[in-house]
Amino acid sequence: MRQKRAKTYKRVMALYVQTFGFRHPFQVLVSHDVLLESSKSDMDIVKVLKEVVQGEIKPMITQCCMEALYALGKDHQATTNVAKTFERRRCNHRTAIDGNDCLKDMIGQTNKHRYVLASQSLALRTTLETVPGLPIIHFNRTGVLVLSPPSTATIREKNKGEEEKRLQGLREMEGVVDGENVVAPSTTSGTGAGASSSQPIQGRRKVKGPNPLSMKKKKVRLPPPANPTNGKDNGEMGSGRKRSRPDQEGIMDDDDGDVGAVEGREGGEGKNKKKRRRKKKSVVAEAIAELNARNSGGESGSGSDGE
Repeated sequence: MRQKRAKTYKRVMALYVQTFGFRHPFQVLVSHDVLLESSKSDMDIVKVLKEVVQGEIKPMITQCCMEALYALGKDHQATTNVAKTFERRRCNHRTAIDGNDCLKDMIGQTNKHRYVLASQSLALRTTLETVPGLPIIHFNRTGVLVLSPPSTATIREKNKGEEEKRLQGLREMEGVVDGENVVAPSTTSGTGAGASSSQPIQGRRKVKGPNPLSMKKKKVRLPPPANPTNGKDNGEMGSGRKRSRPDQEGIMDDDDGDVGAVEGREGGEGKNKKKRRRKKKSVVAEAIAELNARNSGGESGSGSDGE
């Protein structure tokens, strides 16, 4: 079966399921003339019926249709054997009548038992088109088993049911204002046995947060270390170069000539640094000596004037 046709049949059978309460497996009433037509091409009628209704089926046949096959004799014994595998449906006819009339009586005016009719009789199909909720299967001109479109009575019944549902919804909405059409079920409070409270439920959905799986993870920054010497203490850097601290420079400036003491404290410094510090020390020392000389000269001059 073509995919487009299969989708159409599935949609049609869904209409009967939703509107008229059809259930799987579908009960298919097979007429004797459909069996005779399928025997001409050696068709597996049960398999083809499953494809047409797009689901599991329960093939059935009435006693009157079986009598019509028995009357054909041994020439159609294979068709009769296939019909014997179907479920026998009692039609309550004491004497066998025509198969089409029997099927008409079985379906009735409302198709109460939800049958799917498989018949090749054009007169019977035309008569039963007035019955709402009756799927009809037959062979077309090219010998393909097809499902007839929903009849006018079926469409009218479907629209009627939808209109009733719409009116029922309007009746429920009477007296409701400001969109308070959803009310929470009443619950008894703990203060009294008969007390009940109803709270309106918000019609809109709450705004949800982003998906945590789709969010980028935040980078965790570690706190800076307490000692920014990169794991090395001043005491452990005896062999490397050391920076002179301000207090050490002050000590060096205040010292009058003890360059060796300063060099002893900074035993790991290079020769260039030693030379630079010696030059600086000599300049400072010369300046101090010059000041001392001036001070001493001034004192001596003031003493001689006093005498």
